[in-house]
Amino acid sequence: MATHIHSRLIRVSMRATILALLFMGAGSDAHAASVKTTPSSRDLTQQQWRAQQLIAADKSDAIMRDAQKQQGLLAQYGHMQIAYDSNRDRAFQLIFGQYLSWYQTYVGNYNGARSTFSIAQPTQADDGPSPLSGPWQARPAADVILEMAKDRQAVFFNEAHSAPLTRTLTIQLLAKLREQGFTHFAAETLYETDKDLNKRKYPTAASGFYVNEPLYGEMVRTALRLGYKVVAYDVENAGVGDPREKAGAENLYNQVFKQDPKARLVVNAGFAHVQKTGKYLGGSSMGEFFHKITGIDPLTIEQTMMIQHARPDQDHPYYLAIMQAQQLRVPTVFVSGDKAWTLKPTEYDMSVVFPAETETDNRPDWLRLGGLRVSYGVGGEYCNTHFPCLIEARYLDEGSDSVPADRLILNVIDENAPTANRFVSFHGTATGRLYLRPGKYRITAMDRQGHNLSASEVEVDAATADKP
Repeated sequence: MATHIHSRLIRVSMRATILALLFMGAGSDAHAASVKTTPSSRDLTQQQWRAQQLIAADKSDAIMRDAQKQQGLLAQYGHMQIAYDSNRDRAFQLIFGQYLSWYQTYVGNYNGARSTFSIAQPTQADDGPSPLSGPWQARPAADVILEMAKDRQAVFFNEAHSAPLTRTLTIQLLAKLREQGFTHFAAETLYETDKDLNKRKYPTAASGFYVNEPLYGEMVRTALRLGYKVVAYDVENAGVGDPREKAGAENLYNQVFKQDPKARLVVNAGFAHVQKTGKYLGGSSMGEFFHKITGIDPLTIEQTMMIQHARPDQDHPYYLAIMQAQQLRVPTVFVSGDKAWTLKPTEYDMSVVFPAETETDNRPDWLRLGGLRVSYGVGGEYCNTHFPCLIEARYLDEGSDSVPADRLILNVIDENAPTANRFVSFHGTATGRLYLRPGKYRITAMDRQGHNLSASEVEVDAATADKP
Protein backbone atom coordinates (compact mmCIF):
# COMPACT_ATOMS: atom_id res chain seq x y z
CA MET A 1 0.00 0.00 0.00
CA ALA A 2 2.78 2.41 0.91
CA THR A 3 4.41 1.88 -2.47
CA HIS A 4 1.25 2.94 -4.30
CA ILE A 5 0.90 6.04 -2.13
CA HIS A 6 4.48 7.11 -2.82
CA SER A 7 4.10 6.32 -6.52
CA ARG A 8 1.07 8.58 -6.63
CA LEU A 9 2.90 11.47 -4.98
CA ILE A 10 5.90 11.14 -7.28
CA ARG A 11 3.65 10.69 -10.32
CA VAL A 12 1.76 13.91 -9.52
CA SER A 13 5.07 15.75 -9.33
CA MET A 14 6.27 14.14 -12.59
CA ARG A 15 3.03 15.03 -14.35
CA ALA A 16 3.26 18.64 -13.20
CA THR A 17 6.85 18.84 -14.39
CA ILE A 18 6.13 17.29 -17.79
CA LEU A 19 3.19 19.60 -18.44
CA ALA A 20 5.01 22.71 -17.22
CA LEU A 21 7.95 21.98 -19.50
CA LEU A 22 5.72 21.38 -22.49
CA PHE A 23 3.63 24.49 -21.86
CA MET A 24 6.48 26.87 -21.06
CA GLY A 25 9.25 25.81 -23.40
CA ALA A 26 11.46 25.83 -20.27
CA GLY A 27 14.44 27.65 -21.74
CA SER A 28 17.39 25.33 -22.15
CA ASP A 29 15.88 22.35 -20.35
CA ALA A 30 16.08 19.20 -22.44
CA HIS A 31 12.37 18.50 -22.22
CA ALA A 32 11.58 21.70 -24.11
CA ALA A 33 12.74 20.22 -27.39
CA SER A 34 9.86 17.78 -27.56
CA VAL A 35 7.18 20.44 -27.76
CA LYS A 36 8.96 22.18 -30.62
CA THR A 37 8.85 19.07 -32.78
CA THR A 38 5.37 17.82 -31.89
CA PRO A 39 3.23 17.56 -35.06
CA SER A 40 0.08 18.58 -33.17
CA SER A 41 1.57 21.97 -32.37
CA ARG A 42 1.38 22.74 -36.10
CA ASP A 43 -2.25 21.70 -36.40
CA LEU A 44 -3.84 23.23 -33.29
CA THR A 45 -3.80 26.50 -31.42
CA GLN A 46 -1.65 26.54 -28.31
CA GLN A 47 -4.76 26.54 -26.12
CA GLN A 48 -6.22 23.52 -27.91
CA TRP A 49 -2.93 21.65 -27.70
CA ARG A 50 -2.65 22.34 -23.97
CA ALA A 51 -6.21 21.13 -23.43
CA GLN A 52 -5.42 17.89 -25.26
CA GLN A 53 -2.31 17.37 -23.15
CA LEU A 54 -4.26 17.86 -19.92
CA ILE A 55 -6.80 15.28 -21.03
CA ALA A 56 -3.96 12.93 -21.99
CA ALA A 57 -2.32 13.44 -18.59
CA ASP A 58 -5.55 12.50 -16.81
CA LYS A 59 -5.83 9.36 -18.95
CA SER A 60 -2.20 8.51 -18.30
CA ASP A 61 -2.64 8.80 -14.54
CA ALA A 62 -5.73 6.59 -14.61
CA ILE A 63 -4.02 3.90 -16.71
CA MET A 64 -0.96 3.87 -14.46
CA ARG A 65 -3.18 3.51 -11.38
CA ASP A 66 -4.93 0.56 -13.01
CA ALA A 67 -1.60 -0.96 -14.03
CA GLN A 68 -0.36 -0.89 -10.45
CA LYS A 69 -3.33 -3.03 -9.45
CA GLN A 70 -2.16 -5.85 -11.72
CA GLN A 71 -0.39 -8.80 -10.13
CA GLY A 72 3.29 -8.69 -10.96
CA LEU A 73 5.52 -6.43 -13.00
CA LEU A 74 5.00 -8.27 -16.28
CA ALA A 75 1.23 -7.82 -16.05
CA GLN A 76 1.69 -4.15 -15.14
CA TYR A 77 3.96 -3.60 -18.13
CA GLY A 78 1.56 -5.44 -20.43
CA HIS A 79 -1.33 -3.27 -19.26
CA MET A 80 0.69 -0.13 -20.02
CA GLN A 81 1.95 -1.31 -23.41
CA ILE A 82 -1.49 -2.36 -24.66
CA ALA A 83 -2.99 0.95 -23.55
CA TYR A 84 -0.31 2.82 -25.49
CA ASP A 85 -0.69 0.71 -28.62
CA SER A 86 -4.47 1.05 -28.67
CA ASN A 87 -4.59 4.87 -28.54
CA ARG A 88 -2.83 6.71 -31.38
CA ASP A 89 -3.86 10.20 -30.25
CA ARG A 90 -0.79 12.44 -30.56
CA ALA A 91 -1.13 14.14 -27.20
CA PHE A 92 -1.72 10.83 -25.45
CA GLN A 93 1.28 9.20 -27.09
CA LEU A 94 3.50 12.14 -26.09
CA ILE A 95 2.41 12.22 -22.44
CA PHE A 96 1.78 8.54 -21.81
CA GLY A 97 4.88 7.60 -23.79
CA GLN A 98 7.05 8.75 -20.88
CA TYR A 99 4.95 6.78 -18.39
CA LEU A 100 5.27 3.65 -20.53
CA SER A 101 9.00 4.17 -21.04
CA TRP A 102 9.57 3.91 -17.29
CA TYR A 103 7.97 0.46 -17.28
CA GLN A 104 9.89 -0.55 -20.38
CA THR A 105 13.12 0.21 -18.55
CA TYR A 106 11.88 -1.71 -15.50
CA VAL A 107 11.54 -4.91 -17.55
CA GLY A 108 14.81 -4.38 -19.40
CA ASN A 109 13.26 -3.37 -22.73
CA TYR A 110 15.68 -0.48 -23.24
CA ASN A 111 15.33 -0.29 -27.01
CA GLY A 112 11.57 -0.05 -26.60
CA ALA A 113 11.91 2.73 -24.03
CA ARG A 114 14.12 4.79 -26.33
CA SER A 115 11.65 4.44 -29.21
CA THR A 116 8.64 5.24 -27.04
CA PHE A 117 10.02 8.39 -25.43
CA SER A 118 13.07 10.20 -26.75
CA ILE A 119 13.56 13.92 -26.20
CA ALA A 120 14.83 15.70 -29.29
CA GLN A 121 17.91 17.89 -28.81
CA PRO A 122 17.97 20.67 -31.43
CA THR A 123 20.41 23.56 -31.36
CA GLN A 124 19.46 26.31 -28.91
CA ALA A 125 20.55 29.89 -28.40
CA ASP A 126 22.57 29.14 -25.25
CA ASP A 127 24.61 26.33 -26.82
CA GLY A 128 28.36 26.81 -26.71
CA PRO A 129 30.51 26.33 -29.84
CA SER A 130 31.10 22.79 -31.04
CA PRO A 131 34.12 21.01 -29.50
CA LEU A 132 35.19 20.24 -33.06
CA SER A 133 35.69 23.96 -33.74
CA GLY A 134 38.24 24.69 -31.01
CA PRO A 135 41.38 23.31 -29.31
CA TRP A 136 39.45 20.53 -27.58
CA GLN A 137 40.85 17.02 -27.21
CA ALA A 138 38.72 13.93 -26.57
CA ARG A 139 39.46 12.04 -23.34
CA PRO A 140 37.64 9.28 -21.45
CA ALA A 141 34.97 10.95 -19.33
CA ALA A 142 35.80 8.79 -16.31
CA ASP A 143 39.38 10.08 -16.20
CA VAL A 144 38.38 13.73 -16.54
CA ILE A 145 35.63 13.54 -13.93
CA LEU A 146 37.91 11.90 -11.37
CA GLU A 147 40.60 14.53 -11.95
CA MET A 148 38.16 17.42 -11.60
CA ALA A 149 36.40 15.89 -8.58
CA LYS A 150 39.53 15.62 -6.43
CA ASP A 151 39.13 19.02 -4.81
CA ARG A 152 35.34 19.21 -4.90
CA GLN A 153 32.99 18.63 -2.00
CA ALA A 154 30.04 17.72 -4.22
CA VAL A 155 29.62 16.10 -7.63
CA PHE A 156 26.24 16.25 -9.38
CA PHE A 157 25.41 13.86 -12.24
CA ASN A 158 22.21 14.25 -14.22
CA GLU A 159 20.32 11.55 -16.08
CA ALA A 160 17.48 11.01 -18.54
CA HIS A 161 14.95 8.87 -16.68
CA SER A 162 13.91 6.91 -19.76
CA ALA A 163 17.50 6.36 -20.95
CA PRO A 164 19.38 4.28 -18.34
CA LEU A 165 22.50 4.66 -20.49
CA THR A 166 22.89 7.92 -18.55
CA ARG A 167 23.25 5.93 -15.30
CA THR A 168 26.12 3.74 -16.47
CA LEU A 169 29.01 6.17 -16.00
CA THR A 170 27.83 7.11 -12.51
CA ILE A 171 27.80 3.45 -11.47
CA GLN A 172 31.26 2.91 -12.89
CA LEU A 173 32.71 5.91 -11.02
CA LEU A 174 31.25 5.32 -7.57
CA ALA A 175 34.13 3.12 -6.41
CA LYS A 176 36.83 5.59 -7.50
CA LEU A 177 34.95 8.53 -6.00
CA ARG A 178 34.66 6.61 -2.75
CA GLU A 179 38.44 6.09 -2.82
CA GLN A 180 38.82 9.86 -3.21
CA GLY A 181 36.90 10.37 0.03
CA PHE A 182 33.29 10.89 -1.01
CA THR A 183 31.01 9.84 1.83
CA HIS A 184 27.36 10.33 0.84
CA PHE A 185 25.22 9.42 -2.17
CA ALA A 186 21.82 10.94 -2.94
CA ALA A 187 19.38 10.02 -5.70
CA GLU A 188 16.16 11.52 -6.99
CA THR A 189 12.83 10.00 -5.87
CA LEU A 190 14.25 7.72 -3.20
CA TYR A 191 11.63 7.48 -0.43
CA GLU A 192 12.62 8.70 3.01
CA THR A 193 10.22 6.12 4.48
CA ASP A 194 12.62 3.27 3.65
CA LYS A 195 14.38 3.64 6.99
CA ASP A 196 16.25 0.34 6.65
CA LEU A 197 17.89 1.01 3.28
CA ASN A 198 21.35 1.79 4.64
CA LYS A 199 21.22 -1.14 7.05
CA ARG A 200 19.79 -3.62 4.53
CA LYS A 201 22.39 -2.73 1.87
CA TYR A 202 20.12 -3.28 -1.11
CA PRO A 203 17.10 -1.46 -2.60
CA THR A 204 13.58 -2.82 -3.02
CA ALA A 205 10.74 -1.56 -5.19
CA ALA A 206 9.53 0.30 -2.10
CA SER A 207 12.81 2.24 -1.88
CA GLY A 208 11.91 4.72 -4.61
CA PHE A 209 10.14 5.42 -7.88
CA TYR A 210 12.91 4.94 -10.44
CA VAL A 211 14.82 2.40 -8.36
CA ASN A 212 12.80 -0.49 -9.82
CA GLU A 213 14.84 -0.12 -13.01
CA PRO A 214 17.74 -2.57 -12.63
CA LEU A 215 20.54 -0.08 -13.37
CA TYR A 216 19.07 2.49 -10.99
CA GLY A 217 18.86 -0.26 -8.40
CA GLU A 218 22.46 -1.21 -9.17
CA MET A 219 23.53 2.40 -8.70
CA VAL A 220 21.97 2.57 -5.23
CA ARG A 221 23.20 -0.93 -4.33
CA THR A 222 26.74 -0.09 -5.44
CA ALA A 223 26.79 3.01 -3.26
CA LEU A 224 25.53 1.02 -0.27
CA ARG A 225 28.07 -1.75 -0.68
CA LEU A 226 30.91 0.73 -1.05
CA GLY A 227 30.05 2.32 2.29
CA TYR A 228 28.36 5.53 1.16
CA LYS A 229 25.54 6.77 3.34
CA VAL A 230 22.61 6.87 0.93
CA VAL A 231 20.33 9.90 1.31
CA ALA A 232 16.70 10.29 0.23
CA TYR A 233 16.57 14.02 -0.40
CA ASP A 234 13.68 14.47 -2.83
CA VAL A 235 10.39 15.84 -1.47
CA GLU A 236 7.52 13.76 -2.76
CA ASN A 237 4.61 16.15 -2.28
CA ALA A 238 6.25 19.56 -2.69
CA GLY A 239 4.74 20.21 -6.10
CA VAL A 240 6.75 21.50 -9.03
CA GLY A 241 9.25 24.32 -9.49
CA ASP A 242 10.83 26.28 -6.66
CA PRO A 243 9.07 24.48 -3.76
CA ARG A 244 10.43 21.07 -4.79
CA GLU A 245 13.85 22.39 -5.89
CA LYS A 246 14.45 24.39 -2.72
CA ALA A 247 13.17 21.65 -0.42
CA GLY A 248 15.49 19.11 -2.06
CA ALA A 249 18.50 21.38 -1.63
CA GLU A 250 17.60 22.05 1.99
CA ASN A 251 17.33 18.31 2.62
CA LEU A 252 20.80 17.75 1.20
CA TYR A 253 22.18 20.42 3.52
CA ASN A 254 20.30 19.19 6.60
CA GLN A 255 21.03 15.49 6.07
CA VAL A 256 24.63 15.80 4.94
CA PHE A 257 26.56 19.02 5.55
CA LYS A 258 24.74 20.21 8.65
CA GLN A 259 25.63 16.87 10.20
CA ASP A 260 29.20 16.82 8.85
CA PRO A 261 30.61 20.00 7.29
CA LYS A 262 33.51 17.97 5.85
CA ALA A 263 31.28 15.41 4.13
CA ARG A 264 31.61 14.87 0.39
CA LEU A 265 28.51 14.20 -1.68
CA VAL A 266 27.60 12.49 -4.97
CA VAL A 267 24.12 13.30 -6.35
CA ASN A 268 22.18 11.69 -9.18
CA ALA A 269 19.18 13.68 -10.43
CA GLY A 270 17.18 14.15 -13.59
CA PHE A 271 17.86 16.62 -16.37
CA ALA A 272 18.20 20.26 -15.28
CA HIS A 273 17.64 19.72 -11.55
CA VAL A 274 21.43 19.94 -11.19
CA GLN A 275 22.15 22.98 -13.38
CA LYS A 276 24.11 25.82 -11.77
CA THR A 277 22.23 28.83 -13.15
CA GLY A 278 19.38 29.74 -15.47
CA LYS A 279 15.63 29.46 -15.34
CA TYR A 280 14.19 26.08 -14.43
CA LEU A 281 10.41 25.73 -14.57
CA GLY A 282 10.14 29.49 -14.19
CA GLY A 283 12.39 29.57 -11.12
CA SER A 284 15.65 28.11 -9.86
CA SER A 285 17.01 24.58 -10.00
CA MET A 286 17.89 22.37 -7.04
CA GLY A 287 21.55 22.83 -8.00
CA GLU A 288 21.31 26.61 -7.77
CA PHE A 289 19.45 26.48 -4.45
CA PHE A 290 22.08 24.03 -3.17
CA HIS A 291 24.90 26.47 -3.97
CA LYS A 292 23.11 29.34 -2.25
CA ILE A 293 22.24 27.32 0.87
CA THR A 294 25.55 25.49 1.37
CA GLY A 295 28.08 27.78 -0.29
CA ILE A 296 29.43 24.68 -2.06
CA ASP A 297 30.01 24.86 -5.81
CA PRO A 298 29.29 21.34 -7.09
CA LEU A 299 30.97 19.79 -10.11
CA THR A 300 27.99 19.43 -12.45
CA ILE A 301 28.07 16.77 -15.15
CA GLU A 302 25.54 16.92 -18.00
CA GLN A 303 24.74 13.48 -19.52
CA THR A 304 21.38 13.82 -21.27
CA MET A 305 22.02 15.98 -24.33
CA MET A 306 24.93 14.40 -26.20
CA ILE A 307 23.44 10.93 -26.56
CA GLN A 308 22.02 8.94 -29.44
CA HIS A 309 18.27 9.32 -29.74
CA ALA A 310 15.62 7.12 -31.29
CA ARG A 311 16.01 8.90 -34.63
CA PRO A 312 18.98 10.79 -36.09
CA ASP A 313 16.86 13.92 -36.57
CA GLN A 314 16.46 14.04 -32.78
CA ASP A 315 20.23 14.08 -32.17
CA HIS A 316 21.99 17.36 -31.54
CA PRO A 317 23.86 18.44 -34.70
CA TYR A 318 27.11 18.56 -32.69
CA TYR A 319 26.56 14.94 -31.69
CA LEU A 320 26.09 13.86 -35.28
CA ALA A 321 29.23 15.73 -36.32
CA ILE A 322 31.28 14.21 -33.50
CA MET A 323 30.13 10.69 -34.40
CA GLN A 324 31.15 11.28 -38.01
CA ALA A 325 34.53 12.78 -37.09
CA GLN A 326 35.65 10.46 -34.29
CA GLN A 327 35.22 6.80 -33.42
CA LEU A 328 34.26 7.09 -29.75
CA ARG A 329 34.42 3.82 -27.81
CA VAL A 330 33.73 5.08 -24.28
CA PRO A 331 31.84 8.02 -22.73
CA THR A 332 33.96 11.04 -23.63
CA VAL A 333 34.64 14.57 -22.42
CA PHE A 334 36.46 17.15 -24.53
CA VAL A 335 39.16 19.12 -22.69
CA SER A 336 41.54 21.99 -23.31
CA GLY A 337 44.11 22.52 -20.59
CA ASP A 338 42.25 22.39 -17.28
CA LYS A 339 38.89 23.22 -18.88
CA ALA A 340 36.20 20.77 -19.96
CA TRP A 341 33.80 21.44 -22.82
CA THR A 342 30.11 21.80 -22.11
CA LEU A 343 27.17 22.33 -24.42
CA LYS A 344 25.70 24.75 -21.86
CA PRO A 345 28.62 26.90 -20.60
CA THR A 346 26.67 28.80 -17.96
CA GLU A 347 24.82 25.81 -16.57
CA TYR A 348 27.15 22.78 -16.36
CA ASP A 349 30.87 22.16 -15.88
CA MET A 350 31.08 19.52 -18.60
CA SER A 351 29.04 17.55 -21.11
CA VAL A 352 29.55 13.82 -21.53
CA VAL A 353 29.36 12.52 -25.11
CA PHE A 354 28.19 8.90 -25.20
CA PRO A 355 29.23 6.64 -28.08
CA ALA A 356 26.66 5.49 -30.61
CA GLU A 357 24.89 2.44 -29.24
CA THR A 358 25.71 -1.11 -30.25
CA GLU A 359 23.78 -4.18 -29.21
CA THR A 360 23.95 -7.94 -28.96
CA ASP A 361 20.78 -10.03 -29.22
CA ASN A 362 18.52 -6.98 -28.92
CA ARG A 363 20.21 -5.71 -25.74
CA PRO A 364 22.52 -2.64 -25.63
CA ASP A 365 26.18 -3.35 -24.94
CA TRP A 366 26.38 -0.50 -22.42
CA LEU A 367 24.76 -2.94 -20.00
CA ARG A 368 28.30 -4.29 -19.54
CA LEU A 369 29.07 -1.16 -17.48
CA GLY A 370 32.48 -0.69 -19.02
CA GLY A 371 33.52 -4.25 -18.24
CA LEU A 372 32.12 -4.53 -14.70
CA ARG A 373 29.51 -7.02 -15.97
CA VAL A 374 29.46 -9.94 -18.37
CA SER A 375 26.61 -11.46 -20.36
CA TYR A 376 24.95 -14.66 -19.18
CA GLY A 377 22.66 -16.54 -21.54
CA VAL A 378 19.18 -17.67 -20.47
CA GLY A 379 16.69 -19.75 -22.40
CA GLY A 380 13.05 -20.73 -22.57
CA GLU A 381 13.52 -23.62 -20.16
CA TYR A 382 13.19 -21.07 -17.35
CA CYS A 383 9.69 -20.26 -18.59
CA ASN A 384 8.35 -23.83 -18.52
CA THR A 385 6.46 -23.28 -21.83
CA HIS A 386 4.66 -20.22 -20.38
CA PHE A 387 5.29 -17.21 -22.63
CA PRO A 388 5.84 -14.36 -22.25
CA CYS A 389 7.79 -14.69 -19.02
CA LEU A 390 9.88 -12.26 -17.03
CA ILE A 391 13.39 -13.41 -16.14
CA GLU A 392 15.01 -11.79 -13.09
CA ALA A 393 18.50 -12.25 -11.65
CA ARG A 394 18.99 -11.32 -7.98
CA TYR A 395 22.15 -11.44 -5.94
CA LEU A 396 22.08 -14.63 -3.91
CA ASP A 397 22.88 -12.80 -0.66
CA GLU A 398 19.88 -10.47 -1.03
CA GLY A 399 16.22 -11.06 -0.23
CA SER A 400 13.52 -11.95 -2.73
CA ASP A 401 12.27 -8.37 -2.39
CA SER A 402 15.46 -6.87 -3.81
CA VAL A 403 15.55 -4.97 -7.09
CA PRO A 404 17.08 -7.46 -9.56
CA ALA A 405 20.53 -6.89 -11.00
CA ASP A 406 18.97 -7.38 -14.44
CA ARG A 407 15.68 -8.35 -16.06
CA LEU A 408 14.50 -9.35 -19.50
CA ILE A 409 11.42 -10.82 -21.15
CA LEU A 410 11.40 -14.04 -23.13
CA ASN A 411 8.61 -14.66 -25.59
CA VAL A 412 7.65 -17.11 -28.34
CA ILE A 413 4.43 -16.33 -30.16
CA ASP A 414 2.51 -16.71 -33.35
CA GLU A 415 2.52 -13.43 -35.28
CA ASN A 416 -1.21 -14.01 -35.84
CA ALA A 417 -1.85 -14.12 -32.11
CA PRO A 418 -4.20 -11.56 -30.50
CA THR A 419 -2.77 -8.14 -29.74
CA ALA A 420 -2.86 -8.85 -26.01
CA ASN A 421 -0.24 -11.57 -26.55
CA ARG A 422 2.05 -9.48 -28.73
CA PHE A 423 3.18 -6.66 -26.46
CA VAL A 424 6.78 -7.79 -26.14
CA SER A 425 9.60 -6.92 -28.51
CA PHE A 426 11.32 -10.32 -28.49
CA HIS A 427 9.09 -12.02 -31.07
CA GLY A 428 10.03 -15.53 -32.10
CA THR A 429 12.88 -16.10 -29.67
CA ALA A 430 13.13 -17.81 -26.32
CA THR A 431 16.72 -16.89 -25.52
CA GLY A 432 18.34 -13.78 -24.18
CA ARG A 433 21.30 -12.32 -22.30
CA LEU A 434 21.40 -11.02 -18.77
CA TYR A 435 24.25 -8.67 -17.84
CA LEU A 436 25.68 -9.42 -14.40
CA ARG A 437 28.75 -8.79 -12.28
CA PRO A 438 30.71 -11.97 -11.49
CA GLY A 439 29.06 -13.58 -8.48
CA LYS A 440 26.26 -15.83 -7.29
CA TYR A 441 22.66 -15.23 -8.34
CA ARG A 442 19.17 -16.58 -8.02
CA ILE A 443 17.45 -16.54 -11.42
CA THR A 444 13.66 -16.72 -11.43
CA ALA A 445 10.91 -16.61 -14.04
CA MET A 446 7.40 -15.21 -13.64
CA ASP A 447 4.36 -15.36 -15.91
CA ARG A 448 1.81 -12.64 -16.71
CA GLN A 449 -0.33 -13.65 -13.75
CA GLY A 450 2.54 -13.11 -11.34
CA HIS A 451 3.10 -16.84 -10.77
CA ASN A 452 6.61 -18.16 -10.24
CA LEU A 453 7.59 -20.58 -13.01
CA SER A 454 11.10 -21.61 -11.98
CA ALA A 455 14.08 -20.70 -9.83
CA SER A 456 17.73 -21.74 -9.93
CA GLU A 457 21.03 -20.66 -8.43
CA VAL A 458 23.95 -19.89 -10.71
CA GLU A 459 27.48 -18.57 -10.44
CA VAL A 460 28.58 -16.09 -13.08
CA ASP A 461 32.25 -15.62 -13.95
CA ALA A 462 34.38 -15.06 -17.03
CA ALA A 463 34.25 -18.77 -17.86
CA THR A 464 30.44 -18.89 -17.94
CA ALA A 465 30.02 -15.57 -19.71
CA ASP A 466 28.70 -15.44 -23.26
CA LYS A 467 30.94 -13.88 -25.85
CA PRO A 468 29.76 -10.77 -27.75
